[in-house]
Amino acid sequence: MFDDVSSSALRVAVSGLAARQRAIADNIANIETPGYHARKVKFEEALSGAVSAGRSPSSVAPSVQQSLEPTRLNGSNVNLDEETLSHLDTTMRYQLTLRAVDSKYSLLREAIKGA
Repeated sequence: MFDDVSSSALRVAVSGLAARQRAIADNIANIETPGYHARKVKFEEALSGAVSAGRSPSSVAPSVQQSLEPTRLNGSNVNLDEETLSHLDTTMRYQLTLRAVDSKYSLLREAIKGA
């Protein structure tokens, strides 16, 4: 019941979005750290591919990669504008995903109460 495709996909999405939020926070915290390379978290394509291929979304894990963007004079490549936009986008996606999880379990609670 809790291992269906939608529940598994939502768990992976929450995990991936949380990892992205941590990476963004680390990037912003290290914006002036010489030689620091921003980290990017990817999982959406792998999650979509797993669902499309009929594989369990549970097999998908977020991947963390270093940004290949050009560096500034101190060797850091963190772009505050990009990180801010990514933070806003990720926050909205995270909230939407949590609403979907809440909705799914609300339906389950209602079904149990009505039985």
